Amino acid sequence: MNQYLITAYDYTDEGAIDRRMNVRSHHLDGAAALKASGNYVLGGAILNDDGKMIGSVMVLQFESEEGLEAWKQSEPYIVQKIWETVDVKPFRVASVG
Repeated sequence: MNQYLITAYDYTDEGAIDRRMNVRSHHLDGAAALKASGNYVLGGAILNDDGKMIGSVMVLQFESEEGLEAWKQSEPYIVQKIWETVDVKPFRVASVG
């Protein structure tokens, strides 16, 4: 299983936070489906100094690059233009203890 660190920052235009909130339930439904299929490791919102959501971090795992690409093609925050930048890097969760 290949793991990936996804770091994504939201658009900063005036309507960006409203778009995020309108799409958020679809994004969370997708994360729940990823968890059910064993592809979701962890995720959460990046916050600014005022506690407002400005992006996301996720650790996902897929059997193949094709799985990662399929996720990218269907992720609501990508498709609906919530995330302006999406950085995907190979990652390995540390095994401790």
